[in-house]
Amino acid sequence: MTLLSRYGKTRVKICCIASVDEAMLAIRCGASALGLVADMPSGPGVIPEELISQIASTVPPYVTSVLLTSQKTASAIVKQHQRCGTNAIQIVDRLEPGNYGELSEFLPGIDIIQVIHVVGEESIDETIKIAPQVDAILLDSGNPNLEIKELGGTGRIHDWNLSKRIKDSIDKPLILAGGLNPENVVDAIRRVEPYAVDVCSGVRKNGILDEAKLSLFMDRVAKL
Repeated sequence: MTLLSRYGKTRVKICCIASVDEAMLAIRCGASALGLVADMPSGPGVIPEELISQIASTVPPYVTSVLLTSQKTASAIVKQHQRCGTNAIQIVDRLEPGNYGELSEFLPGIDIIQVIHVVGEESIDETIKIAPQVDAILLDSGNPNLEIKELGGTGRIHDWNLSKRIKDSIDKPLILAGGLNPENVVDAIRRVEPYAVDVCSGVRKNGILDEAKLSLFMDRVAKL
């Protein structure tokens, strides 16, 4: 059972998981999915692939382990997934044309989540074009157009009105990320109505997953 096959109230993905202990804490608090960050050009939470594999092997079947990859070709992503062993993949950069079909062919049963960084109106058209080729869309607040790409983990929110327009333009599950925390997550969910929310720095203290912040975040999501 994966994040994308569970229906009902808003699901929560805890990203930037850095250890087995953090994974177990997130699961105890009710996380539906755990984000495991492989090599990135910038941003927090990067851990070695060996550790991703170790953490993924401990995750129970009712929780989705998600490999965050900055690779841009199907062949590179498939090889990385084989090393890491997660049951979903989150693509944080733009794939080269023709690669989504190859991913579906070589990774049957693995959910493919494509990140769209909400930078303006053009993000709507980008999402509409990509959504039919993937299992879910995740909206984040990076900027892949910078010289050193921002591909997530910025701690910034984006325009939730635009996020809602994107959500209403597709028929795939939408995951909302970008600067979420216990103080703003209720407003974000009410305004965007996402299938799931994704949080990293908003439930951390000095870079470490904080049980009090995480519990408060989960409690506020659960009460909606």
